[in-house]
Amino acid sequence: MTGKPTNAISAQPCQGGLDDQQIKQWREQGFVFVSQLLPQTLIASTSQKAGEQYPQPNSNEADQYVDFGSKGALTFPSQVSELNEVTLHPALLGSVAALLDEPVNDLRLTQSDLWAKYGRKTYGRENSKDPQDNQDQRIHVDYPNHTLAHPTPWHRPEAVEIIIYFDDVEETGGSTALVPRNGQDDPAYPWPIVDSPGIGDLRYINDRASAETYFANERPGLEAWRQSLYEKEKVVWFKPGDILLYRHDTWHRGTPMIPGSRRLVQNLTYRRASAEWISTLHIGWAWSAYRDNKFLERLIAGASLDQRAILGFPQPGSHYWCEETVAAVEARYGMFGMDMTPYR
Repeated sequence: MTGKPTNAISAQPCQGGLDDQQIKQWREQGFVFVSQLLPQTLIASTSQKAGEQYPQPNSNEADQYVDFGSKGALTFPSQVSELNEVTLHPALLGSVAALLDEPVNDLRLTQSDLWAKYGRKTYGRENSKDPQDNQDQRIHVDYPNHTLAHPTPWHRPEAVEIIIYFDDVEETGGSTALVPRNGQDDPAYPWPIVDSPGIGDLRYINDRASAETYFANERPGLEAWRQSLYEKEKVVWFKPGDILLYRHDTWHRGTPMIPGSRRLVQNLTYRRASAEWISTLHIGWAWSAYRDNKFLERLIAGASLDQRAILGFPQPGSHYWCEETVAAVEARYGMFGMDMTPYR
């Protein structure tokens, strides 16, 4: 790239967990950008394994890829054990718990997928013909396809969204842009948050130029306000292992990649256990049973109580447990070393 832009922000060191100032920033501004939360060895091994499915493109290959699943996505629970380890890492779960002010066992996982985005030489804002193109996204909030409802008022957050970066922005581009919230009267964050393509009766359009043209036609008078969101953007200047934690109601977008490059990220979402209207984006975790290598059964058997709770496994003290169910679950998982003592 041509150098670090003036609106770029670097990750704040964060070893083992978020500090009070980082928690405060997330709750007030809608995001926090940190480094060193997860072991760099885990980041490197996850990147290596993911790279086997998402290879670096040759000079012409990147143009063949379409984002959001052209080469599939690695989703939890995965045969790539590193993805599972990242998803259930205690430092990550503890950070989410601190942001939502909940114990870890009152959190639930709703999303964990790792995918590649490729920079294309043929893309240009002026000649893009696909309104759903993902290279230069319109500014948006993520809640419409995560929740059946609308996010609760700002001081009552229900979920934490996460992006883990496995590459260097200077080599790939594709930085995530965000609009920090500046107090409860910030004009960028009026209530309710509905003025974006894809919400209500507005069509879903992803490409920035296409979306803003459509929005100006459908909501004349708000065109300047939409433009002001872009003018307030900050972009995360990521390195491998940097992590962005944000919210369903934070304005953000993906920016263009460097042509011919590949960027790997893992997206995760955790919600309060009580917020059942926030959907799980993937097929049920139990669907991965029956594999010959029994990776799901081994995952459940070896997980901590908190990690099992994240997946919705019945916790000690649940009305589910009785002598019969303890014995039955032990019959299913005991051969993998699962300790049933806490459930007795």
